[in-house]
Amino acid sequence: MRSRNTFDYITLFFKGVFMGIADAMPGISGGTIALLLGIYEELIRSISELKLSLFFELKKGFNPFWKKLNGNFLLALVSGIGISLISFVKISANFLESFPLFIWSFFLGLIFATVKVIYKLINQWSSLNFFFLIISIIFSYFLSSFSVYETDEISLLYILFSGVIASSAMILPGISGSLILVILGVYAYLIKSLDNLEMIIIFTFISGALIGLLGFSRILKYLFNKHRDTTYIIMLGLVIGSIEKVWPWNKSFSIELSNLNLFLSISLVILGFVIVVLLERIKKIK
Repeated sequence: MRSRNTFDYITLFFKGVFMGIADAMPGISGGTIALLLGIYEELIRSISELKLSLFFELKKGFNPFWKKLNGNFLLALVSGIGISLISFVKISANFLESFPLFIWSFFLGLIFATVKVIYKLINQWSSLNFFFLIISIIFSYFLSSFSVYETDEISLLYILFSGVIASSAMILPGISGSLILVILGVYAYLIKSLDNLEMIIIFTFISGALIGLLGFSRILKYLFNKHRDTTYIIMLGLVIGSIEKVWPWNKSFSIELSNLNLFLSISLVILGFVIVVLLERIKKIK
């Protein structure tokens, strides 16, 4: 792990803020943002190190334990994610309800940029990799096209299961964890529970999310170590397949798609793309 100064950790905190905002909105994943911001592989490695054997490092003192945990990185990032997720989960629902055309347009720009970023990370292509690309596109499109339902009566076991599945999706670029919660029919229920501070429901969901994160991160770490190009190709397919869900002009909006709204919508697509390009250049300069 490279050494970081105070400014680096402040930057990490705000990267976490952006990840939290993304995870709060059905349509784009925190994993996508982490990939765009250049911290994805370090995040996966750090989460995968969270295991019981790690705590034996405490026998050597807190500093060796904290260093092996990559604690400063996780603390800064998770703090940003937690604060923004709690703050924006209800705001995002209101934004999507009030300004859906413009929110989805901005997301589309981010998705286009993500395709560009992932493509540049792939070193070699093969016939098998093209097969994986097609399969992952179909899978992501199929998942994003599911019909959804909501219910007022949800068991704690189902909430736990939803946390496991959603957290696994949250760290995958292209699959929105919040979208998974919408598909599973618990998104509005969890927002209401968070708003009312129903701690049993919140704790159950967080427990499931931790189980999903700890388990799935180990799989991703292995795939990055052994099959890096194939893993990125599958992620590329997942992102491409999610474009249909984010596509802003095939949805039923309350506002009229006038020339002005269309211009603003296209401008926001370009803005989302340009922001990512600028972030890439800043990352290269650093």
